[in-house]
Amino acid sequence: MTLDIYNSLTRTKEPFSPIHDNTVKMYVCGMTVYSDAHIGHARTYVAFDVIRRYLQYKGYSVTYVQNITDVDDKIIAAARRDGVDPLAYSQKYTQRCLEDLSALGVRPADLYPKASENIPTMVAMIEQILSGGYGYVANGDVYFSVERFNEYGKLSGQRRDEMKAGARIEPGESKHSPLDFALWKAAKPGEPSWDSPWGRGRPGWHIECSAMSGKYLGLPFDIHGGGMDLRFPHHENEIAQAEAATGKPFARFWIHAGLLTINGEKMSKSLGNFITIRDLMAKWDSEVIRMFLAQAHYRSPPDFTEKALGDVAKSLERLHRVKERLEAASASEVSKSGSVSGVDKEFSSSIESLSGEFAAAMDDDFNTPRAFAALFEFVNKANKYFEDAATPSASLCRRALETYLHIGDVLALFQRTPSVPRREDPTLIHTLQTLARQYQAASSLSSVEGLLDALLQARVAARKQKQWAIADGIRRDLERLGFEIQDTDQGPVWRKR
Repeated sequence: MTLDIYNSLTRTKEPFSPIHDNTVKMYVCGMTVYSDAHIGHARTYVAFDVIRRYLQYKGYSVTYVQNITDVDDKIIAAARRDGVDPLAYSQKYTQRCLEDLSALGVRPADLYPKASENIPTMVAMIEQILSGGYGYVANGDVYFSVERFNEYGKLSGQRRDEMKAGARIEPGESKHSPLDFALWKAAKPGEPSWDSPWGRGRPGWHIECSAMSGKYLGLPFDIHGGGMDLRFPHHENEIAQAEAATGKPFARFWIHAGLLTINGEKMSKSLGNFITIRDLMAKWDSEVIRMFLAQAHYRSPPDFTEKALGDVAKSLERLHRVKERLEAASASEVSKSGSVSGVDKEFSSSIESLSGEFAAAMDDDFNTPRAFAALFEFVNKANKYFEDAATPSASLCRRALETYLHIGDVLALFQRTPSVPRREDPTLIHTLQTLARQYQAASSLSSVEGLLDALLQARVAARKQKQWAIADGIRRDLERLGFEIQDTDQGPVWRKR
């Protein structure tokens, strides 16, 4: 089947095929690291993580680049407020932001190029822009002349006279037109700066993505992505810079993710609804958050509410229950003899239908709502199979499980994620430490996860010694605290209910 992608550049769905053989080159605008990552970031990067996973599911080799803006007006202002070096400040938040995405279960990009480490590449692109007559120098600043680039506005669909109506020249700027934008900013006291043919200074924000995407992926490349808010002016400016400098097309497909709202409103610190990934993960499991974000179509504006997360948590439980039933049946040593039953044939057909319906949904512009609908329809059929089959077929359940997990992986389900430092409940930790002492487990640990694992180990030891009262007591006490214990072939696991 052909993958059709909505291309923001043409405003139509188009059949997708890579420019070079079977390799997809994808660039997604990264974070400006002046504070912790928030759930708006989570919305964008979960969406593009799912897109990359599906491209790989279809057999493509994907090179995924996501930049880090580590020198910027907001970073400089925040560093000055804290009395630290701006690059040291941005390094701290680069690490924290990437930790948060990892803890959320977003797979890392192949490359995270930093603006501060690619200044020569940006300077070289600015020189190309100037030599082609698309820019000018004014008092140590360098600007791009929008009037000189005839195709400016082709991504956003705006006309220049409309743009001019809302544009203005800020105090201190020496640009010729309100639409012109900075390629290079002359150095100011106390700000990071680098040498250039126009004097010491630092790059404008837009130039870094044009320069680094071309450097690491070559031009043209297949997919450029980012949040819907970046389409204008950032992505419009990227196209103008790259194509003016090189004379080559920039990116073939432009994909923009819809912006998340909070209880129907735009997320804003001034509205008091600003939520960081760390704050959210202190209350909700990462898989619940991922599923909430992944089940929304990437171009839609998902609305975050606590109720929506609660509903997702219940739906996720249904998915896990079927996974566990398939795992248990797959491991069964009971072999079926005789002809294949009608129930088995029907379930085999359901497995094939799941694969086909999932692919059809995702091939339609990565339609994750339809993909999840196909997954839940399979859940219903699997549960019916377990009710109707006198003895579930182990081989059939293994095939179902493989398909189920493969599709779940694309949708960012069923994966373990590394922990991130959280503000854990001290009362819960104290209670778990008390239980650990009671059951002679490691009670000196200071994290919920560590104490739970220690109690599970104590339960395993009690079961081996046939101390059933102790084993049952650990399970009962943990369930009272809201933790469900499940015994698997790989050992016991716990999950927050």
